[in-house]
Amino acid sequence: MKEKLRKFFKWFLIIFFGSSVFFTVLYRFVNPPITPLMVIRFTEQVFSKDRDIRFKRDYVSIDEISPNLVRAAISSEDNRFLQHWGFDLNEIQKARKEAEKGKRNRGASTISQQCAKNVFLYPKHSWLRKGLEVYFTGLIEVFWSKKRIMEVYLNVIEYGDGIYGAEAAAQYYFHKSAAKLTKREASLIIACLPNPLKRNPAKPTKYINKRAAQIRRLMDLNGKTEF
Repeated sequence: MKEKLRKFFKWFLIIFFGSSVFFTVLYRFVNPPITPLMVIRFTEQVFSKDRDIRFKRDYVSIDEISPNLVRAAISSEDNRFLQHWGFDLNEIQKARKEAEKGKRNRGASTISQQCAKNVFLYPKHSWLRKGLEVYFTGLIEVFWSKKRIMEVYLNVIEYGDGIYGAEAAAQYYFHKSAAKLTKREASLIIACLPNPLKRNPAKPTKYINKRAAQIRRLMDLNGKTEF
């Protein structure tokens, strides 16, 4: 019995590590066709009486996405995106200190971590998922460029119920292509993260407008983003 278990775990690890590296390298050149979150949300829509079935996604290259959205994402989500190797130790340390003081938990996930989570993993919080997130973040940082990470991130994240990717969000909320998003529109879209199911960039609340204004100020301070 022990020998069978040993062989099982051996082959499980070989298959897991082999397939994870294979798909990471593949997605460097091929756009991810679907993500676990998309499957989960679609299933929720099918079995929900209060939600329409909607799936809007149109993958575009980063050259077809407004630089304003790239700058807004970096300014809001990961100010040191181009400097770190997947993990922002400064933000992790700040989050730990604030937790020790009993303050509200703050997010310290980088864009690389969020990209890895969205492409490869499920959204439920657990130590197992966090460990896998660390592993896949390391993989994409090794095999992908920062430009590719940003492109995939902006194309797979959820911007609303059944709305995925920058192009779908731009078309749905502002009736224009992602390439033509203004600074204000881009900041409003990003300000609705990480709760896009309850926030609408086309109908921003007072809080969203305030948050978007903060993002625009950071965008001005950070200047242009060059990969």
